[in-house]
Parts: sequence; structure tokens; C-alpha cells
Amino acid sequence: LDLGLGAGWYEPEHRMFGLDFPEPKELVGRFEEAVHMVDSLLRNDTTTYTGAYYQLAEAPMRPQPIQKPRPPFVLGAHRSRMLRIVAEFADTWNSFGTVEEMRERNSILDEHCAAIGRDPSEIVRSLYGWATMMPADPWASLDAFEDMVGRYSEAGVNEFLIDQPRDEQLPMLERVASELLPRLRGATGSATLRA
Repeated sequence: LDLGLGAGWYEPEHRMFGLDFPEPKELVGRFEEAVHMVDSLLRNDTTTYTGAYYQLAEAPMRPQPIQKPRPPFVLGAHRSRMLRIVAEFADTWNSFGTVEEMRERNSILDEHCAAIGRDPSEIVRSLYGWATMMPADPWASLDAFEDMVGRYSEAGVNEFLIDQPRDEQLPMLERVASELLPRLRGATGSATLRA
């Protein structure tokens, strides 16, 4: 089990649930506090926390997770302040963007890791790709998918979550899974390429 957390950047999702959409500073502040609290709750029998947005007083967590010290965190982040939180807490970092954006964010994340003495290679670098928003449709062919993986891998990405293909592209998804991924994993080592 991996636990994914993000700041909730998509305003329509807030409106769907009748929630106010805070300014970015507050949104990130709430996210940072939530990550601190969830991390503590999953590591300890009780948690006390006092933040600007959230407070806990001897809050119990039962049952405790089987995974120790806690389930792995997948944290979504795009900008420097969020990437600092990723450097401190994440087992996997997830983002989306162009190859250059991912390269720049990877560099920033590496700097944040260095600042706290963390080995940056401990963090899986994950791309969430909406096929319709990528420069080329990765589901167009095996070569297109492999090219996408190659370009993003060079930018530091080693895990790929690519949005589902259209119905007529499902046979290509099956080919990617059965033909291409085993070959790519064999070439890079399964520990460095996750899809």
C-alpha cells in the first residue's frame, strides 16, 4: 500500500464538495501540516500537533499500519516549496509537465535533498502523464511510448503513470505491457523503471 497525498490544486474539485479554494500559500501550508500529521499518526500510537491550520491532541491511530515505519508516501508537487516537503517526507514524488519542467523540478528536489542530508536516489521520481496533453501521444505506437519513456527518463523520471488510452488504443496498451515494458525493464533494471 502506498499513500498518495497532494495539496488539492484543482479548483473544480473543491467546488464539487462545497469547499473554498484557498490561496496557494494557504493551500501549501495546509498540505505541509497534513503531511506532518499523517506521518506522525502512522508512526505513533498517539499524535499531538499544533499548527496554523490543524491541531491534534493525543489523537490515537489504531490499528497501526503493518508497513513500518509507515506506508510509503507518494507526494504530488510542482514548485520549490512543495518539493522541499517531498524531500523531507516522500518515498515517491509525483508530478506532471514537459520534459524540461520535470528536469528542472528534479534538480530542485535534488537541491532540497542535499540541504537536509538525504540521498536523492531514495525518492522514486514519478510522472503522471495525460496522454492528450503530452507533446506526442504515447499510445500511438510502441516507438512513441518508448520515445516518451526515454525523454522523461533522461530528465530523471523513473516511474510512469500514463493516462489510459482511448478505446481504439487498448490493443496498443496491451502491446506496451506485454512487449515493451519487459524489454525496457530488462534494459534499465526493474528497480529503476516502474510503470
